[in-house]
Amino acid sequence: MFYWVLKTVVLGPILKLLFRPWVEGEENIPEEGAAMFASNHLSFSDSVFLPLMVPRRMTFLAKSDYFTGGGIKGWLTATFLRAIGQLPVDRSGGKAGEAALQSGLKVLRRGDFLGIYPEGTRSPDGRLYRGRTGIARMALEAGVPVLPVAMVGTDKAQPTGKKVPKIMRIGMRIGKPLDFSRYEGMENDRFVLRSITDEIMYELMLLSGQEYVDEYATSAKVRILSAAKIKARELQEAAKSGTAAKELEDALDAAEFGEARPAAPAEVDKLDDLDDLDDLDGLDERDDLDEREQHEPREQDHRAAS
Repeated sequence: MFYWVLKTVVLGPILKLLFRPWVEGEENIPEEGAAMFASNHLSFSDSVFLPLMVPRRMTFLAKSDYFTGGGIKGWLTATFLRAIGQLPVDRSGGKAGEAALQSGLKVLRRGDFLGIYPEGTRSPDGRLYRGRTGIARMALEAGVPVLPVAMVGTDKAQPTGKKVPKIMRIGMRIGKPLDFSRYEGMENDRFVLRSITDEIMYELMLLSGQEYVDEYATSAKVRILSAAKIKARELQEAAKSGTAAKELEDALDAAEFGEARPAAPAEVDKLDDLDDLDDLDGLDERDDLDEREQHEPREQDHRAAS
């Protein structure tokens, strides 16, 4: 009940008035039955505006950390997330990942909508990154269609790290449902799962117009932050002699991603803290195996040649 009050009476009308969200492809939304919505992930706001503009109830899987915070702030965060339809999941992998899968399947089996971010985390630079195969497993096990959704402008309205969004018009494009029933019974074939996931990401690329990167977004974040740390050390060393004070100051004022902003070691150690509402990172251990095996043949060929 609180979900609908918040959506239709309290929060929804205010957001629609301020941000005037537009929707393309609304006719593709099923009027009944379960479905998965696979969205690109540019901003925290994605998890607010997507459910807002879909007429039926939508549930997202959110990492459990956001439901366990202490004090008034932690309670308010957990209450708000539950109110907008978020389910806490443990993303640590193994049994926790399987529990996340089952949580999503429960939503689908009762005939509801489930929102998923196939990239597993927000894009660090506005590009579209390689999808995690958890979405494919869930779609096959539940036997439901997948609707690709491209969020537009949410990264400009609320960039990473910004608490209060800038008032501007945002939108979304909803593609036609993707039917994967031809793969029924093959949910344990990781090559099938990868094929399905890549098809979903291709549709997202077409809808969003984003540049596609065949790399996991989490890996890209580690690489970006590591490069920022190296740059910061270089600037700090140079600044000791007073020769690079201005460069260091500029670096400190640079944007969080895509520029040479120094990153403290704690930022890399707590990389997940940069992600507000991620979905199935812990579900896709086989993705890491898939990535390793892509490189193994090259290494074996190299050893044979030498």
